[in-house]
Amino acid sequence: MKTTRHATYNLNYHIVWLPKYRNSVLVNEVADRVRTILHEIADDKGVEILDLTVQPDHVHLFVSSPPKNEPALLANWFKGISSRKYNHRHANHNGEKIRWARGYYAGTDGHVSSETVENYIQEHMEGDS
Repeated sequence: MKTTRHATYNLNYHIVWLPKYRNSVLVNEVADRVRTILHEIADDKGVEILDLTVQPDHVHLFVSSPPKNEPALLANWFKGISSRKYNHRHANHNGEKIRWARGYYAGTDGHVSSETVENYIQEHMEGDS
């Protein structure tokens, strides 16, 4: 259990998102830089990353957050701030920029099935084609 001034909570969110067009761009140095930036965002926003996996074509983030931060806000923070920071620090031209696809998956349990994530990825891929 964690506490804030006015609440005791145990709220953990699993958030998954993709690079635009599900491009496999999150590899090597890029993946390392994205991981570092996501940890910076968590520190800045006062949330705890419980688990983080950066795959070539998607990101899995399992985060603990106070009740004031709804899942949509967390997804927007991690996606929006990470792309801005990455592009500002590391992208010299448009071809190097990180662009996230519009949607995301959010769940309240850390044990999401691979089928659920694959369904999300497949549905999203069809929408980007």
